[in-house]
Amino acid sequence: MNTFSPALLDFIAERHLATLVTQRADGSPHAVPVGFTMHQGNVRVITFSTSVKAKNAARGGRASVTQLDGARWVTLEGSVRLLTDATSVSDAVDAYARRYRPPKVRVDRVVVEIEVDRVLCNGGLK
Repeated sequence: MNTFSPALLDFIAERHLATLVTQRADGSPHAVPVGFTMHQGNVRVITFSTSVKAKNAARGGRASVTQLDGARWVTLEGSVRLLTDATSVSDAVDAYARRYRPPKVRVDRVVVEIEVDRVLCNGGLK
């Protein structure tokens, strides 16, 4: 994330919801509102194992997250995967709790992770 401008880093750190887009098995987009956090330059979204977004992430492919606030916006795109190990889940839940609020406890918690390789944003954030 060291290639992000200070303005973009500040915007990403603000408390906003975003839209996560993953690919269904037939290739069509599945878009849902989410809270997200960043971890080592990757996007992380906590969810539960039976959610559509988790099933889509488990198949791999590409995904994106878009955060929007008035004229400011950023889209973070990349390869998607599903993380199920206890350390990744715990770290993602802790980060989510710091940015938004503590989530409900779930035993089937998983993490949708996007390895960001493309960043699009409005000119004021570059």
